[in-house]
Amino acid sequence: MSEHPNGGSAGSSNGAEYLLEAKNLKMHFPIKAGVLKRTVGHVKAVDGVDLRIRRGETLGLVGESGCGKSTLARVILRLLEPTEGEVIFEGENILDYDRRRMLRVRRNMQIVFQDPYASLNPRMTVGNIIGEPLKTHRVEGDRKRRVQELLEIVGLSPEHYNRYPHEFSGGQRQRIGVARAVALNPRLIICDEPVSALDVSIQAQVINLLQDLQKEFDLTYVFIAHDLSVVKHISDRVAVMYLGKIVEIAERKKLYDEPRHPYTVSLLSAIPVPDPEKERERSRIVLTGDVPSPANPPPGCSFHTRCPRAQAYCVENEPGLIPQEEGAHRAACFFPVEEGQHIEEPATSTPYRAGE
Repeated sequence: MSEHPNGGSAGSSNGAEYLLEAKNLKMHFPIKAGVLKRTVGHVKAVDGVDLRIRRGETLGLVGESGCGKSTLARVILRLLEPTEGEVIFEGENILDYDRRRMLRVRRNMQIVFQDPYASLNPRMTVGNIIGEPLKTHRVEGDRKRRVQELLEIVGLSPEHYNRYPHEFSGGQRQRIGVARAVALNPRLIICDEPVSALDVSIQAQVINLLQDLQKEFDLTYVFIAHDLSVVKHISDRVAVMYLGKIVEIAERKKLYDEPRHPYTVSLLSAIPVPDPEKERERSRIVLTGDVPSPANPPPGCSFHTRCPRAQAYCVENEPGLIPQEEGAHRAACFFPVEEGQHIEEPATSTPYRAGE
Protein backbone atom coordinates (compact mmCIF):
# COMPACT_ATOMS: atom_id res chain seq x y z
CA MET A 1 0.00 0.00 0.00
CA SER A 2 1.40 3.38 -1.03
CA GLU A 3 2.41 6.03 1.44
CA HIS A 4 0.43 9.26 1.48
CA PRO A 5 2.55 12.46 1.36
CA ASN A 6 0.98 13.69 4.60
CA GLY A 7 1.90 10.57 6.49
CA GLY A 8 0.24 7.17 6.73
CA SER A 9 -0.90 5.03 3.84
CA ALA A 10 -3.23 6.12 1.08
CA GLY A 11 -5.80 3.70 2.44
CA SER A 12 -5.19 4.40 6.13
CA SER A 13 -7.68 4.45 9.00
CA ASN A 14 -7.43 0.68 9.46
CA GLY A 15 -8.36 0.02 5.85
CA ALA A 16 -11.77 1.63 6.24
CA GLU A 17 -13.71 1.87 2.99
CA TYR A 18 -15.05 5.34 3.71
CA LEU A 19 -12.90 8.45 3.95
CA LEU A 20 -15.71 10.68 5.21
CA GLU A 21 -19.06 10.11 6.88
CA ALA A 22 -21.72 12.66 7.82
CA LYS A 23 -24.25 11.48 10.41
CA ASN A 24 -27.52 13.32 11.04
CA LEU A 25 -25.80 16.56 10.08
CA LYS A 26 -27.85 19.71 10.67
CA MET A 27 -27.13 23.39 10.14
CA HIS A 28 -29.96 25.62 11.40
CA PHE A 29 -29.41 29.37 11.20
CA PRO A 30 -31.37 31.40 13.79
CA ILE A 31 -33.86 34.03 12.62
CA LYS A 32 -33.75 37.04 14.92
CA ALA A 33 -36.32 39.82 15.15
CA GLY A 34 -37.18 42.81 17.30
CA VAL A 35 -35.04 45.28 19.19
CA LEU A 36 -33.68 42.55 21.43
CA LYS A 37 -32.89 40.31 18.46
CA ARG A 38 -34.69 37.34 19.91
CA THR A 39 -34.70 34.07 17.99
CA VAL A 40 -38.11 33.57 16.40
CA GLY A 41 -37.29 30.63 14.16
CA HIS A 42 -34.60 28.83 12.21
CA VAL A 43 -33.57 28.42 8.59
CA LYS A 44 -32.97 24.69 8.19
CA ALA A 45 -30.26 24.89 5.53
CA VAL A 46 -29.04 21.33 6.22
CA ASP A 47 -31.54 19.13 7.98
CA GLY A 48 -30.43 15.64 8.94
CA VAL A 49 -27.99 14.59 6.20
CA ASP A 50 -26.42 11.13 6.29
CA LEU A 51 -23.65 10.66 3.74
CA ARG A 52 -20.70 8.35 3.17
CA ILE A 53 -17.87 9.05 0.74
CA ARG A 54 -15.59 6.25 -0.38
CA ARG A 55 -11.87 6.69 -0.76
CA GLY A 56 -10.84 7.70 -4.25
CA GLU A 57 -14.35 8.28 -5.58
CA THR A 58 -16.11 11.38 -6.86
CA LEU A 59 -19.48 11.99 -5.27
CA GLY A 60 -21.63 14.41 -7.27
CA LEU A 61 -24.00 16.60 -5.24
CA VAL A 62 -26.82 18.24 -7.20
CA GLY A 63 -29.98 20.22 -6.52
CA GLU A 64 -31.65 23.58 -7.05
CA SER A 65 -30.16 26.82 -5.78
CA GLY A 66 -30.76 27.23 -2.05
CA CYS A 67 -31.14 23.52 -1.31
CA GLY A 68 -28.14 23.52 1.06
CA LYS A 69 -25.31 22.06 -1.07
CA SER A 70 -22.71 24.73 -0.32
CA THR A 71 -23.74 24.93 3.33
CA LEU A 72 -23.24 21.17 3.64
CA ALA A 73 -19.77 21.53 2.13
CA ARG A 74 -18.80 24.22 4.62
CA VAL A 75 -20.13 22.23 7.55
CA ILE A 76 -18.11 19.18 6.48
CA LEU A 77 -14.98 21.36 6.40
CA ARG A 78 -15.94 23.00 9.72
CA LEU A 79 -15.99 26.42 8.12
CA LEU A 80 -19.40 26.44 9.81
CA GLU A 81 -20.10 24.74 13.12
CA PRO A 82 -23.14 22.46 12.73
CA THR A 83 -26.18 22.59 14.97
CA GLU A 84 -26.15 18.82 15.38
CA GLY A 85 -24.55 15.66 14.01
CA GLU A 86 -21.13 14.16 13.38
CA VAL A 87 -18.45 14.45 10.69
CA ILE A 88 -16.28 11.34 10.70
CA PHE A 89 -13.04 11.84 8.79
CA GLU A 90 -10.68 8.86 8.63
CA GLY A 91 -12.52 7.17 11.48
CA GLU A 92 -12.67 10.09 13.94
CA ASN A 93 -15.32 12.70 14.69
CA ILE A 94 -13.56 15.95 13.81
CA LEU A 95 -16.29 18.03 15.46
CA ASP A 96 -14.71 17.04 18.78
CA TYR A 97 -11.30 18.38 17.76
CA ASP A 98 -9.84 21.51 19.28
CA ARG A 99 -8.25 24.19 17.09
CA ARG A 100 -4.78 22.64 17.10
CA ARG A 101 -5.97 19.16 16.11
CA MET A 102 -8.32 20.62 13.52
CA LEU A 103 -5.43 22.48 11.90
CA ARG A 104 -3.72 19.15 11.24
CA VAL A 105 -6.90 17.79 9.67
CA ARG A 106 -7.41 20.83 7.46
CA ARG A 107 -4.33 20.06 5.37
CA ASN A 108 -6.16 16.90 4.26
CA MET A 109 -9.47 18.67 3.49
CA GLN A 110 -9.44 21.45 0.91
CA ILE A 111 -11.97 23.34 -1.22
CA VAL A 112 -12.14 24.84 -4.71
CA PHE A 113 -14.59 27.74 -4.68
CA GLN A 114 -17.17 28.63 -7.30
CA ASP A 115 -16.09 32.13 -8.27
CA PRO A 116 -12.49 32.32 -9.54
CA TYR A 117 -12.70 36.13 -9.48
CA ALA A 118 -13.73 36.45 -5.83
CA SER A 119 -11.77 33.55 -4.31
CA LEU A 120 -8.31 34.97 -5.07
CA ASN A 121 -6.90 37.95 -3.16
CA PRO A 122 -6.20 40.64 -5.81
CA ARG A 123 -3.41 42.12 -3.67
CA MET A 124 -1.41 38.89 -3.52
CA THR A 125 0.77 37.44 -6.25
CA VAL A 126 0.01 34.01 -7.64
CA GLY A 127 3.09 32.68 -5.86
CA ASN A 128 1.85 33.91 -2.50
CA ILE A 129 -1.71 32.67 -3.10
CA ILE A 130 -0.63 29.11 -3.91
CA GLY A 131 2.13 29.16 -1.31
CA GLU A 132 -0.10 30.43 1.51
CA PRO A 133 -1.21 26.96 2.71
CA LEU A 134 2.44 25.83 2.67
CA LYS A 135 3.31 28.77 4.92
CA THR A 136 0.29 28.30 7.20
CA HIS A 137 1.10 24.63 7.79
CA ARG A 138 4.84 25.28 8.00
CA VAL A 139 5.79 22.94 5.21
CA GLU A 140 9.56 22.78 4.97
CA GLY A 141 11.54 22.99 1.77
CA ASP A 142 11.83 25.38 -1.16
CA ARG A 143 8.32 26.89 -1.29
CA LYS A 144 8.94 28.84 -4.47
CA ARG A 145 10.06 25.72 -6.28
CA ARG A 146 7.03 23.82 -4.99
CA VAL A 147 4.67 26.57 -6.17
CA GLN A 148 6.28 26.60 -9.60
CA GLU A 149 5.86 22.82 -9.80
CA LEU A 150 2.17 23.24 -8.93
CA LEU A 151 1.75 25.87 -11.64
CA GLU A 152 3.13 23.39 -14.18
CA ILE A 153 0.89 20.62 -12.85
CA VAL A 154 -2.26 22.69 -13.45
CA GLY A 155 -1.17 23.79 -16.92
CA LEU A 156 0.27 27.24 -16.18
CA SER A 157 3.79 28.58 -16.61
CA PRO A 158 6.22 28.80 -13.67
CA GLU A 159 6.94 32.32 -14.92
CA HIS A 160 3.49 33.35 -13.66
CA TYR A 161 4.80 33.20 -10.07
CA ASN A 162 5.02 36.99 -9.62
CA ARG A 163 1.88 37.93 -11.51
CA TYR A 164 -1.43 39.08 -9.99
CA PRO A 165 -4.90 37.51 -10.44
CA HIS A 166 -6.22 40.33 -12.65
CA GLU A 167 -3.71 39.32 -15.32
CA PHE A 168 -5.43 35.96 -15.85
CA SER A 169 -8.65 34.75 -17.47
CA GLY A 170 -11.41 33.04 -15.49
CA GLY A 171 -10.23 29.56 -16.48
CA GLN A 172 -6.65 30.36 -15.54
CA ARG A 173 -7.77 31.76 -12.19
CA GLN A 174 -9.65 28.57 -11.45
CA ARG A 175 -6.49 26.60 -12.25
CA ILE A 176 -4.72 28.76 -9.66
CA GLY A 177 -7.46 27.86 -7.17
CA VAL A 178 -6.98 24.17 -7.97
CA ALA A 179 -3.21 24.50 -7.50
CA ARG A 180 -3.79 26.06 -4.08
CA ALA A 181 -6.15 23.21 -3.14
CA VAL A 182 -3.67 20.45 -4.03
CA ALA A 183 -0.60 22.21 -2.59
CA LEU A 184 -0.68 20.18 0.64
CA ASN A 185 -1.44 16.82 -1.04
CA PRO A 186 -4.87 16.55 0.63
CA ARG A 187 -7.03 13.43 0.71
CA LEU A 188 -10.38 15.19 0.18
CA ILE A 189 -11.23 18.17 -2.04
CA ILE A 190 -14.69 19.70 -2.14
CA CYS A 191 -15.34 21.34 -5.50
CA ASP A 192 -18.12 23.87 -4.94
CA GLU A 193 -19.45 24.48 -8.46
CA PRO A 194 -15.91 25.02 -9.78
CA VAL A 195 -16.90 25.37 -13.45
CA SER A 196 -20.27 27.15 -13.30
CA ALA A 197 -18.72 30.59 -14.00
CA LEU A 198 -16.67 29.36 -16.97
CA ASP A 199 -17.32 28.99 -20.70
CA VAL A 200 -18.27 25.50 -21.88
CA SER A 201 -14.93 24.82 -23.60
CA ILE A 202 -13.03 25.97 -20.50
CA GLN A 203 -15.29 23.85 -18.28
CA ALA A 204 -14.14 20.72 -20.13
CA GLN A 205 -10.49 21.65 -19.62
CA VAL A 206 -10.92 22.18 -15.88
CA ILE A 207 -12.92 18.95 -15.50
CA ASN A 208 -10.19 17.00 -17.34
CA LEU A 209 -7.58 18.63 -15.09
CA LEU A 210 -9.47 17.55 -11.96
CA GLN A 211 -9.72 13.99 -13.23
CA ASP A 212 -6.00 13.87 -14.05
CA LEU A 213 -5.11 15.20 -10.59
CA GLN A 214 -7.39 12.64 -8.96
CA LYS A 215 -5.48 9.81 -10.61
CA GLU A 216 -2.07 11.34 -9.91
CA PHE A 217 -2.63 12.25 -6.24
CA ASP A 218 -5.25 9.64 -5.21
CA LEU A 219 -7.83 12.33 -4.41
CA THR A 220 -11.40 12.01 -3.24
CA TYR A 221 -13.87 14.60 -4.54
CA VAL A 222 -17.23 15.98 -3.52
CA PHE A 223 -18.32 17.71 -6.72
CA ILE A 224 -21.16 20.22 -6.30
CA ALA A 225 -22.86 21.45 -9.48
CA HIS A 226 -26.08 22.55 -11.13
CA ASP A 227 -25.15 21.14 -14.53
CA LEU A 228 -26.25 17.51 -14.48
CA SER A 229 -24.33 16.77 -17.69
CA VAL A 230 -21.07 17.76 -16.00
CA VAL A 231 -21.93 15.71 -12.91
CA LYS A 232 -22.66 12.67 -15.08
CA HIS A 233 -19.24 12.99 -16.73
CA ILE A 234 -17.13 13.26 -13.59
CA SER A 235 -19.00 11.42 -10.81
CA ASP A 236 -18.94 7.82 -9.60
CA ARG A 237 -22.03 8.27 -7.43
CA VAL A 238 -24.60 11.05 -7.33
CA ALA A 239 -26.58 12.44 -4.39
CA VAL A 240 -29.62 14.65 -5.03
CA MET A 241 -30.45 17.30 -2.43
CA TYR A 242 -33.75 19.07 -1.84
CA LEU A 243 -34.57 21.51 0.94
CA GLY A 244 -31.65 20.50 3.15
CA LYS A 245 -32.06 16.73 2.75
CA ILE A 246 -30.64 14.00 0.54
CA VAL A 247 -33.62 12.64 -1.40
CA GLU A 248 -31.84 10.14 -3.65
CA ILE A 249 -28.39 8.60 -3.92
CA ALA A 250 -27.10 5.93 -6.28
CA GLU A 251 -24.31 4.91 -8.60
CA ARG A 252 -24.13 7.37 -11.50
CA LYS A 253 -25.45 5.09 -14.25
CA LYS A 254 -28.25 3.74 -12.10
CA LEU A 255 -29.45 7.19 -11.10
CA TYR A 256 -29.37 8.62 -14.61
CA ASP A 257 -30.93 5.56 -16.25
CA GLU A 258 -33.53 4.71 -13.58
CA PRO A 259 -34.24 7.70 -11.30
CA ARG A 260 -36.68 6.81 -8.53
CA HIS A 261 -37.48 10.08 -6.77
CA PRO A 262 -39.94 12.34 -8.67
CA TYR A 263 -37.67 15.33 -8.01
CA THR A 264 -34.71 13.57 -9.65
CA VAL A 265 -36.88 12.63 -12.63
CA SER A 266 -37.85 16.27 -13.10
CA LEU A 267 -34.21 17.44 -12.89
CA LEU A 268 -33.04 14.89 -15.44
CA SER A 269 -35.85 15.82 -17.84
CA ALA A 270 -34.28 19.30 -18.11
CA ILE A 271 -31.01 17.96 -19.58
CA PRO A 272 -30.95 18.75 -23.31
CA VAL A 273 -30.60 15.78 -25.69
CA PRO A 274 -28.11 16.28 -28.58
CA ASP A 275 -30.44 14.47 -31.02
CA PRO A 276 -32.95 17.09 -32.35
CA GLU A 277 -35.63 14.49 -33.13
CA LYS A 278 -35.49 12.91 -29.68
CA GLU A 279 -35.44 16.38 -28.11
CA ARG A 280 -38.69 17.29 -29.89
CA GLU A 281 -40.40 14.02 -28.99
CA ARG A 282 -39.63 13.91 -25.29
CA SER A 283 -41.64 15.82 -22.72
CA ARG A 284 -40.03 18.02 -20.10
CA ILE A 285 -41.44 17.79 -16.60
CA VAL A 286 -42.12 21.22 -15.14
CA LEU A 287 -42.79 21.22 -11.42
CA THR A 288 -45.63 23.40 -10.19
CA GLY A 289 -45.34 25.75 -7.23
CA ASP A 290 -42.35 27.40 -5.63
CA VAL A 291 -39.65 25.79 -3.53
CA PRO A 292 -40.84 25.97 0.12
CA SER A 293 -38.92 28.17 2.52
CA PRO A 294 -36.30 26.31 4.59
CA ALA A 295 -37.48 28.51 7.48
CA ASN A 296 -40.92 26.91 7.26
CA PRO A 297 -40.65 23.53 5.49
CA PRO A 298 -43.86 21.58 4.85
CA PRO A 299 -44.79 18.69 7.15
CA GLY A 300 -44.18 15.10 6.12
CA CYS A 301 -42.30 14.76 2.86
CA SER A 302 -40.74 18.14 2.06
CA PHE A 303 -41.39 17.59 -1.66
CA HIS A 304 -45.11 16.77 -1.44
CA THR A 305 -46.21 20.35 -2.24
CA ARG A 306 -44.70 20.02 -5.74
CA CYS A 307 -44.86 16.28 -6.34
CA PRO A 308 -47.27 14.95 -8.99
CA ARG A 309 -47.38 11.58 -7.20
CA ALA A 310 -48.03 12.86 -3.67
CA GLN A 311 -50.69 11.11 -1.57
CA ALA A 312 -52.24 11.93 1.80
CA TYR A 313 -49.69 9.59 3.40
CA CYS A 314 -46.86 11.87 2.17
CA VAL A 315 -48.35 14.88 3.96
CA GLU A 316 -48.39 13.13 7.31
CA ASN A 317 -45.15 11.10 7.20
CA GLU A 318 -41.53 11.92 6.47
CA PRO A 319 -39.66 9.37 4.33
CA GLY A 320 -36.10 8.35 4.98
CA LEU A 321 -33.79 6.95 2.33
CA ILE A 322 -35.38 3.65 1.26
CA PRO A 323 -34.03 0.98 1.27
CA GLN A 324 -31.73 1.59 4.19
CA GLU A 325 -28.94 -0.72 3.02
CA GLU A 326 -25.74 1.16 2.24
CA GLY A 327 -24.68 0.90 -1.39
CA ALA A 328 -28.19 0.37 -2.73
CA HIS A 329 -30.11 2.77 -4.96
CA ARG A 330 -31.87 4.75 -2.23
CA ALA A 331 -34.68 7.29 -2.54
CA ALA A 332 -36.59 9.22 0.13
CA CYS A 333 -39.99 8.51 -1.39
CA PHE A 334 -42.96 6.38 -0.33
CA PHE A 335 -44.17 6.10 -3.93
CA PRO A 336 -41.00 5.94 -6.04
CA VAL A 337 -41.07 5.92 -9.83
CA GLU A 338 -40.56 2.36 -11.00
CA GLU A 339 -38.56 1.34 -14.07
CA GLY A 340 -40.38 2.21 -17.27
CA GLN A 341 -43.01 4.21 -15.41
CA HIS A 342 -43.91 7.83 -16.13
CA ILE A 343 -43.90 10.34 -13.30
CA GLU A 344 -47.46 11.39 -14.14
CA GLU A 345 -48.81 7.86 -13.65
CA PRO A 346 -50.76 7.27 -10.42
CA ALA A 347 -48.72 6.19 -7.44
CA THR A 348 -49.23 2.77 -5.92
CA SER A 349 -51.89 2.58 -3.24
CA THR A 350 -49.54 1.16 -0.59
CA PRO A 351 -46.55 3.28 0.50
CA TYR A 352 -43.14 1.71 0.06
CA ARG A 353 -41.42 1.17 3.40
CA ALA A 354 -37.99 -0.03 4.41
CA GLY A 355 -37.70 -3.81 4.48
CA GLU A 356 -40.38 -4.39 1.83
